Amino acid sequence: MAGTPSCQDQAYQPPTGPVSVQPVPETPAASVAGGPAQTHTAYEFVREYMAFLLPRDLNVLWTIGAMLVAVLALMLLSGLTLALTYTPDASLAFTSVETLERRVPFGWLLRSMHMTGATFFMAALYLHVFRGLCYGSYRAPRQGLWGVGTVLLMMVMITAFAGYVLPWGQMSYWGADVAGKAVGAIPLVGNMLERVFLGGDAPGTATLHRMFVLHFTLSFAIVGMVILHVAVLHARGSTSPSGPVGQNRARMLPFHPYFTVKDGLGVVVLAILFTLVMCFWSGLVTEAENYRPANPLHTPADIEPEWYFLPFYGMLQAVPSKFFGLLVSGGAVAILLFVPWLDRGASATFVAGRWGGLRWLPRVALAVLVCSFVLAGLAGRHHVQGVWLLVGRLATLGYYLYFLGFLPFYSRLARKEARS
Repeated sequence: MAGTPSCQDQAYQPPTGPVSVQPVPETPAASVAGGPAQTHTAYEFVREYMAFLLPRDLNVLWTIGAMLVAVLALMLLSGLTLALTYTPDASLAFTSVETLERRVPFGWLLRSMHMTGATFFMAALYLHVFRGLCYGSYRAPRQGLWGVGTVLLMMVMITAFAGYVLPWGQMSYWGADVAGKAVGAIPLVGNMLERVFLGGDAPGTATLHRMFVLHFTLSFAIVGMVILHVAVLHARGSTSPSGPVGQNRARMLPFHPYFTVKDGLGVVVLAILFTLVMCFWSGLVTEAENYRPANPLHTPADIEPEWYFLPFYGMLQAVPSKFFGLLVSGGAVAILLFVPWLDRGASATFVAGRWGGLRWLPRVALAVLVCSFVLAGLAGRHHVQGVWLLVGRLATLGYYLYFLGFLPFYSRLARKEARS
């Protein structure tokens, strides 16, 4: 521009007066080592969390995660309060539970909330796993997310079993006895593992101490695993009912307010159902036999675990050998870890898949899986006797065929469809 001196016209002029040296301000270590990411405030973290993008077509099955978090918080608060009065001793455990319900202010309410919460938590967790199988939430790049979730499922099941033993009623005692004998069926090390599990030859005070510590410790470990699960979800992103199309950034919405409102509504509906079951249908979550103190000399007519363990109990009984029954029962949960490698198909989903025109095939396979799971539970409830023995074996076969038969076939068909 005319009349404006350029850089070349301005020569450097050294200072003529005394030069004052200004101290250089110290740079915070966080800005040097980690950059702005390490200086974020809690407000900025919440703001970024609320701005997390999710596919806009997420259905009601995606609200189950918020329900699980709400029930987990309730279980932790009620469990910590119950632990203040519980005594892990074979001669005092049942009495301490009765004292809690009858003499501690609102003790009956706390225990009812804890027992009902266990049932609702396991039901929601099974639905969460079902949703993952429906929509292929285990496929790349979310194998790690699925693995963390499966480990979390195992931890919850172990915690639930330990909590089932603690009241030390008839079902608690004989449930621990059956579990100990199942562990004892392992060749070579079975007897040693049974003694470690029970703390002796039969369930007793040592068993209660082990179950109490296990239940208490794993409860907080589950919280850490939930945080890890959510962190991996934010790193890998959420799946969509419509597959890759729904994961397009242009088709996404921020978590708040769109999904916070939906999750909040889901938690409210859950709270209503929770209250109805706890107050009016408590028989759905309680076992009458467990309100009798443990008696090693009297075996109940029908020994059965809680409903959420019945499918695995049915698989355990459907196999003649105790050891192979234990393998089949435990493998029914462990096989979930290998689902990402059993199904290497494309990222099409239960709804959107059209494998060679066989749109109905994934739906039929999932229906068989669900029916097999339910029938295995019914067989376990009837102790796999008479016709239920055949039902239990067919249900076990149908359950494993989905993972070991259908998923590999499904993935090969998907690759063939992709090449064509």
